Amino acid sequence: MAVIVRIPTPLRRLTKNLAEVEVGGDNIESVIENLEENYTGIKERICDEEGNIRRFVNIYLNDEDIRFLDGKATAVKDGDEISVIPAIAGG
Repeated sequence: MAVIVRIPTPLRRLTKNLAEVEVGGDNIESVIENLEENYTGIKERICDEEGNIRRFVNIYLNDEDIRFLDGKATAVKDGDEISVIPAIAGG
């Protein structure tokens, strides 16, 4: 299965400046693993040392926050769109 992953500007240097990439996977976790296989270093920017999605990174599957679905275990299907959105803070 192939899904489209939208890459935020701060991570695009890891994807050769591509704003969208296509990767396979059955769930969010496997999509992240496949991203890492194709774009080394991207997983450590999305996940912490235990493999959990970092608190300041939001992931949306077809505009739904995966925190309100099944988290990393959220199933994906062919043609789904995933957005990786880093939280932005300011003052």
